[in-house]
Amino acid sequence: MSSGTTTTATIMTISIDPRLLQLASPALPVGAYSYSGGLEAAVEAGIVTDAASAQAWIADVLELSVARMEAPILLRMMQGIGEWNDVFLASRETAELRAETLQMGFSLNKLLPELGLERLDLEEVSFPAAFAHAAAGWGIAPEAALTAYLWSWAENQVMAAIKAVPLGQTDGQRMLLILGAKIRQVVRQASAVKDEELENLAPGLALLSSRHETQYSRLFRS
Repeated sequence: MSSGTTTTATIMTISIDPRLLQLASPALPVGAYSYSGGLEAAVEAGIVTDAASAQAWIADVLELSVARMEAPILLRMMQGIGEWNDVFLASRETAELRAETLQMGFSLNKLLPELGLERLDLEEVSFPAAFAHAAAGWGIAPEAALTAYLWSWAENQVMAAIKAVPLGQTDGQRMLLILGAKIRQVVRQASAVKDEELENLAPGLALLSSRHETQYSRLFRS
């Protein structure tokens, strides 16, 4: 290279806020690792037996339940928690699913001052409410916040499947690749859901979650 040649450095703009990655990280101390969201009961019932059935179960819950209730409510919470925290808590169909979101919400809400944010002044705080409050406080776009939230949810479900089925780490990564591709579609779908279209009809999940409350041997709290 001649001495007269100028080397131009290309500076890439990073569009992902590291604080959003922090919220979505499995290192966030909210106890997500201790819950399977009903998946362990599906394993016990013989519905989930391998990587393919685990992927199908998680994808169904994502598309038939989370995308139609939890995801659109989180987007609404980004504009203000208001009544949506109560609406989400009322949508939890079993004691375990309600306890799961309350424990995780309590833990994140307690952590918020350490992250430079005010706590939510609510008697009971759901996890999506605390997550949305933190993301909004940091000025993160609603769609980006929801994408990270759904990724965190999917990752936790896959990790639960790896432990409960059990599966290998490579199986888990293949599942995340497929599930991750569905998240964009779920975000678009959730953005279009009107208030009167909110629904949480997942009877199989509700029944298995209820059974898990009395399941003799278990690794997870839900």
